[in-house]
Amino acid sequence: MKRGMFTVSANQQLAPATFRMTLTGDTSAITAPGQFVNIALTGKFLRRPISVCDWGEGSLTIIYKVVGQGTEQMSRMVPGETLDLLTGLGNGYDLDKSGDKPLLIGGGAGVPPLYALAKHLLAQGKHPQVILGFNQGQECFLVQEFQDLGVPVTVATADGSRGVRGFVTDAMPAGGYTYLYTCGPEAMLRAIDGKAATSGQFSFEERMGCGFGACMGCTCKTKYGNKRICREGPVLEREEIIW
Repeated sequence: MKRGMFTVSANQQLAPATFRMTLTGDTSAITAPGQFVNIALTGKFLRRPISVCDWGEGSLTIIYKVVGQGTEQMSRMVPGETLDLLTGLGNGYDLDKSGDKPLLIGGGAGVPPLYALAKHLLAQGKHPQVILGFNQGQECFLVQEFQDLGVPVTVATADGSRGVRGFVTDAMPAGGYTYLYTCGPEAMLRAIDGKAATSGQFSFEERMGCGFGACMGCTCKTKYGNKRICREGPVLEREEIIW
């Protein structure tokens, strides 16, 4: 974990209530796709945990949805403004277990960390495929960006306005993939677990206090003991999850 000041270089709306923010600063603490940052906001007591969508040397991209006062405050920020970030939080995804044809499934706010994951898998010569789930077609984002990577993308929308009608599980293949990576709301993760054909890693969304394991507020039970979603997670192995 590292604390640093980051400068907003872009803050663009991608879909209703969904924004992409690009920041410049020290990203050396970010070591794996699936990690998150914790953002301090003026006038707010708790930091806001946001997953890392992409990063490079000195550059960081996050995608966030406006759901309260904190993220609404972020949506009004303009280039040149600064933010206090804790970076390198969480364990991230383990790419060594992916096999040749991993399946990546994201739902809503769980989509962004899969973008960096796909890039890193491709850099290793792997052949990922992606399923992205949204409530409505107008809420879709990052679809073109995944396609630009050359990754096969299937979109599922609950109202059927784009792609497959239904949930991400309705778009899941019965097999043909070597491993599973997913991120999204718990109900979605539970449904995926019920249909998955392989082992996998599940990234959980959870309310957090400190974001680095001190307050114990995001502790959950696993088959191997209690784990803190912010520290030992947010990524858990399929075999250790207790639903």
